[in-house]
Amino acid sequence: MEGYEKYSRGYFMPPTQSTDWVKKEYIDKAPIWCSVDLRDGNQALIKPMTLDQKIEFFKMLVKIGFKEIEVGFPAASETEYEFLRMLIDQDLIPEDVTVQVLTQARPHIIKKTFEALEGCHRAVVHLYNSTSLAQREQVFKKSKEEILKIAVDGAKLLVDYAKKTPGNFLFEYSPESFTGTEMDYALEVCNAVIDVFSPTPDKKLIINLPATVEMSLPHVYASQIEYMHKNLHKRDSIIISLHPHNDRGTGVADAELGLLAGADRIEGTLFGNGERTGNVDIVTLALNMFTHGVDPILDFHDLPEIQKLYESVTEMKVYDRQPYAGKFVFAAFSGSHQDAISKGLKYIKNNNPDKWTVPYLPLDPKDVSREYSADVIRINSQSGKGGICYILETNFGLDIPQKMRENVGYTVKDYSDKNHMELTPSDVESIFVKNFVNLSSPLELNEYHFIREGNLFKVMLSINFKGKTIEHLAHGNGRLDAVSNAIKQTLHLDYQLTNYMEHSLESSSRAEAAAYVSILINDKEYWGTGINDDIICASIHALISAINNSYKK
Repeated sequence: MEGYEKYSRGYFMPPTQSTDWVKKEYIDKAPIWCSVDLRDGNQALIKPMTLDQKIEFFKMLVKIGFKEIEVGFPAASETEYEFLRMLIDQDLIPEDVTVQVLTQARPHIIKKTFEALEGCHRAVVHLYNSTSLAQREQVFKKSKEEILKIAVDGAKLLVDYAKKTPGNFLFEYSPESFTGTEMDYALEVCNAVIDVFSPTPDKKLIINLPATVEMSLPHVYASQIEYMHKNLHKRDSIIISLHPHNDRGTGVADAELGLLAGADRIEGTLFGNGERTGNVDIVTLALNMFTHGVDPILDFHDLPEIQKLYESVTEMKVYDRQPYAGKFVFAAFSGSHQDAISKGLKYIKNNNPDKWTVPYLPLDPKDVSREYSADVIRINSQSGKGGICYILETNFGLDIPQKMRENVGYTVKDYSDKNHMELTPSDVESIFVKNFVNLSSPLELNEYHFIREGNLFKVMLSINFKGKTIEHLAHGNGRLDAVSNAIKQTLHLDYQLTNYMEHSLESSSRAEAAAYVSILINDKEYWGTGINDDIICASIHALISAINNSYKK
């Protein structure tokens, strides 16, 4: 691809490198979570949320379990100012929830920010200024010393305003564009700010190290975080926070490796909403931990409802392949995948193991309020007999015999292929019924009467064949054998009854039974199914259905 020569790697490796994070296998505890949906996600919307929508979203975040929520940039717009005042004045912030606000390191903005915060029982004031080489040279045209002074002066103003403003305030500092900043310089700025705020283990300072723009592979970001983790002043009084964006599509990896490298806190949004390619997706991060057997603290059990509200207030759509939440993430169209999943689900049901190990499903769909029948097995022309028969069993109680499954599978797939459509469970049942169940053409059952004579059964059978009523008397070793003999003799058919299976229909509201019969004619097998509240009648219908299918050859 032409033009690659004009790009260079704009990030900086730490002057001293450590990769202790590589030795860790997984994230063993949840970080401090901070939702920035109401600021960073909101400012990325074409149509920003209204006050009412913000309140509704805030309440949902609280319900999910967020204890830190960034509610906006109160000096940036009147709506955000009013929103913060409404939360405070109407006492909408729970006692165990801390709100967070953003401010640039500029005196008039800091002043208005604290006016908006007056009387707040607990808030984080988040100060930032850009420190990257590109911003220093191209935007601000300032030296390292001048940029450092902006950060220090801003920190001093925060300390002064916090003393004279009613409320309880904590502080956060971000060297914006951290990933494009020389690491030793980023450390110098952060340490200077730490010295101004003088945090303690009882009142910690948040140092936020954002991937404002993703510029490197995730392992580089982890190395940058570990360098800061090992060299920041008063580390026992510091909370290292990450705010990864997703420009390279590796925001989740940045966050996970950053946590391994020493970070304590994550700022992100639901479903990754945010500027450009968005922020790190907290839903994905949290459920990644969940599937490793770690409690993420946040509660996403009602994920469809969370998604519904999110889409309503943001007017954004969750992508069909979005991890955990997407329409198709639990769906299997491939026949081999469907077969493995259906067998895995049956194994879980029968063995009740301690751990979830179903092939192709890293998460039990029920844990996020998704349904197996609607979400896991999706039927189209690529599907297999296992998935199709799984749909029939889980939705309609039809336990298709193993030897019949290939026949059923091809019938359903052929319909999907010819009509170029995905099939719903109802479609699958309808196709099965139309092709296998209680078929009545050209042969139709009228009535039957049995008499037992010793070890034999005698049947008086009345049938219609191609519109003509025929009655015949025959004997057999059993009831179905007697009926079969009557049909053979009447219609002069030569077939062998090869398979028979029956079961009750547990999913039915009536006390019905299903029977499955196959017959062999000239080395070709034909199947039929009978459903009736009487098992003998169901068996006869199954036999007649198989015979009727033989006439379709």
